[in-house]
Amino acid sequence: MIDYWRELFERYRQKGILVDTNILLLYFVGRTNRERIKKFNRTEKFVPEDYDLLVGILGSFKKIVTTPNILTEVNSLVNQIGEPERSNCLRILAQDISIFSENYCESQVAASDRKFAQFGLTDCGILVTAKDKYLVLTDDLKLANYLQKQQIDTVNFNNLRVYGWE
Repeated sequence: MIDYWRELFERYRQKGILVDTNILLLYFVGRTNRERIKKFNRTEKFVPEDYDLLVGILGSFKKIVTTPNILTEVNSLVNQIGEPERSNCLRILAQDISIFSENYCESQVAASDRKFAQFGLTDCGILVTAKDKYLVLTDDLKLANYLQKQQIDTVNFNNLRVYGWE
């Protein structure tokens, strides 16, 4: 399995990786305060070492892709963190947003997917944005399975954590 991930990462190294909401939230919470990862209800399933793994993964890609919907969700989740970390995290988000390649998918296009009622706007936008372009990094098993059935290369971050991939 590790060889498969290495091959995928190599294949998409220049093209880019699209990072789903929870993983991007882990990135920003970790950038703000690694110890907060375990204490924030939206990231408590992760540990600081997961943040380190994520930073290593993202650092190996030429392009890190996101969508306005993903960034909006991350912003809303960050607003649930107590002060002063909330403000610090939003400052880091504003500062780091320039490192991401933001791809816009019209809501009408995302909503036209036959599974829209099951997955919603953000996830269907990921499908449209990533198709034939980007590797997707998510921790959402249901989304990962659906994307893979649609022939979109996807890596479940939880699998990388379990295997101790580096």
